[in-house]
Amino acid sequence: MPYRGVVLDVDGTVVRGDEPIPGAAEGLDRLADAGLDRLFVSNNPTKRPPAYAERLRRAGFDAHPSEIVTAGTITASYLAERHADDTLFVVGEPSLVEQLTDVGLTVATEGTDADTVVVSIDRSFDYDRLCAALRACADDDVTIVGTDPDMVIPAAEGNVPGSGAIINAVSGVVGRDPDVVLGKPSKPARRVVDERLGLPASDCLVVGDRLDTDIALGERAGMTTVLVKTGVTDDRDLARSEVTPDHVVDSLADIGAVL
Repeated sequence: MPYRGVVLDVDGTVVRGDEPIPGAAEGLDRLADAGLDRLFVSNNPTKRPPAYAERLRRAGFDAHPSEIVTAGTITASYLAERHADDTLFVVGEPSLVEQLTDVGLTVATEGTDADTVVVSIDRSFDYDRLCAALRACADDDVTIVGTDPDMVIPAAEGNVPGSGAIINAVSGVVGRDPDVVLGKPSKPARRVVDERLGLPASDCLVVGDRLDTDIALGERAGMTTVLVKTGVTDDRDLARSEVTPDHVVDSLADIGAVL
């Protein structure tokens, strides 16, 4: 069938670190030649769309910030809509805090007065920060929001822990799961994708390297799903997963077979 739009993961699908993944350029060219509207959707909560566009440019790909959605922008939008008057305590990196304050949200340096606790990847996360999160979540009325579920992320040096690892650590000591985890494949993420592409789900592809986020997003949205084997998913993961992609390709270079 003729597709009109494509949702593209970034890390593990198009780039690893700042380096292009072999075959990504050919795949993006093939999608462009087919006339598909594209939207890059990343579960990285630390970079704004302009920073992601620059990162893609360094890897040799032209992308406009308007074509990019991240877990950071989804989280900021979700909190601004549902928790605009809350005081937030953030277990996360300064770049995430900046995205939240940029939309007018209040972020406290101490968690004792927090209404909502936001948990995300934090490469300086330590025991003291875990203690602070425990104190911030002591009241069961405090809402816990995770930016994204990624347990590991593909980096230049190999797979490294992601937001999901930090969320699990906080949930473990607090004794309860987050009230919501955003990013792919959450409903808020699907809503943003629908709004940005403005196309029927049946006319769209989702291409990514993760079964539990990229492929699950497309499956729940009713889009055609394509797993690329250039990221975190291998044949063993595929065989034991309850999420089944419509297509599996070695890399984005093989997208022509799906089109």
